[in-house]
Amino acid sequence: MASTTLTLSAADASPPPRPNLGETSGAGAILALDLGTTTGWALQAADGLIASGTVSFRSGRYDGGGMRYLRFTNWLTELDRLSGPFAAIWFEEVRRHAGTDAAHVFGGLMATLTAWAELRGVPYSGVPVGTWKRCLCGKGNAGKGEVIDAVIANGFSPASSDEADALAILHWAVTTNGGING
Repeated sequence: MASTTLTLSAADASPPPRPNLGETSGAGAILALDLGTTTGWALQAADGLIASGTVSFRSGRYDGGGMRYLRFTNWLTELDRLSGPFAAIWFEEVRRHAGTDAAHVFGGLMATLTAWAELRGVPYSGVPVGTWKRCLCGKGNAGKGEVIDAVIANGFSPASSDEADALAILHWAVTTNGGING
């Protein structure tokens, strides 16, 4: 069996330059994520249409430790392909978790997301919880019920707080131009 050696230089590994996160209007889809075992997502396509939902990355009984992250990578790739590439990705920037397992899952999903985006030259950024809650609800410490009520008042019907959070993050990104003008 023949063996092939592939040599890459540092220049080969460099991703394409990333555009400014504020320059996303009309350039492609904007994705907002509430990362977790059940990930909430909201996507605004380049034509302005918005879709949202949740996706589960729960590990199965016989899954290895990295399977949830491989499924997340495949899901991102397929969503990017179907939506016609992402102009930017925004995710909830969590600084405090209720438990160790939640912190580990969040960290793994965030690492997977940021590596995926870097490889494709897609700009991404975390949004502090208080920032997007203040934009949508008028106060940074709004509870889950208040966020859901505010999202419903904006014409959406989220099935869970995860989906509502993603819609709220998308609302913040669109309303404030990703914090560039807000």
